[in-house]
Amino acid sequence: MSASVSSDADLIAAHANGDPHAFSELFRRHRDRLWAVALRTMRDHDEAADALQDAMISAFRNASSFRAESRVTTWLHRIVVNACLDRIRRRQARPTVPLPEDGPGEPATPRDLMAERDTRMAIQDALAELPEDQRTAIVLVDVQGYSVVEAAALIGVAGGTVKSRCARGRLKLAKLLGHLRNPSADANVPDDAMAEHRREGR
Repeated sequence: MSASVSSDADLIAAHANGDPHAFSELFRRHRDRLWAVALRTMRDHDEAADALQDAMISAFRNASSFRAESRVTTWLHRIVVNACLDRIRRRQARPTVPLPEDGPGEPATPRDLMAERDTRMAIQDALAELPEDQRTAIVLVDVQGYSVVEAAALIGVAGGTVKSRCARGRLKLAKLLGHLRNPSADANVPDDAMAEHRREGR
C-alpha cells in the first residue's frame, strides 16, 4: 500500500500496526494546517511550535486509540488545540506579562503600557475564575476567533453546548471585568449587597 495514495484513516491504521513511515506522511500531509491552528491559538511562534510538538507526540503515542467516529483531521486538530489550551492554562497558573517589543512606530507612553498591563492581567485573572469548560469555549471563540462550529469540532461537543458555555462565561466575565468598563460603577459590590440595596429601596 503506497502512503501517497492512502487515506488518512489508512495511515493511522498503518502507524498503529508498526509502519515506521505512516505517521510522518500523515503529519507532512496536514502540517501546514495544524501549524496554522497552533499559531492562531497561541499567538506566539515559539509557544505554537512547542504546542504542535507536544500534540504530535501525543498523537504518535495514542494513534491506536483513534476511532473512526470523526475524521482524522478533526482528531488531529483537537489534539493540537488541547495541547495549546494546556499551555495557556499553565501560563495562567503562572501569569507573566511579556515585555513590549519596540516597533518602528511611536512608542507608547509609560501610562499606556501600565494600563495595558493591568488590563491584560485583569483579563487573565478573570478567565482563570471561569470553569474550565467555559474558559475553553471563551478562549476559542472570543479570544482566538474560531467559529462556534469550528470550536465544537475541535473540542468534540455540540455547537449548542459551545454557545451555552460562551454565554455563561461571558456573563461571569461581565461581572468580573465590569470595573474596566466603568470604574465608578458598583462592579465590586457583592451581588447580595446590591440585591439588598434594591429591596430596601435605598
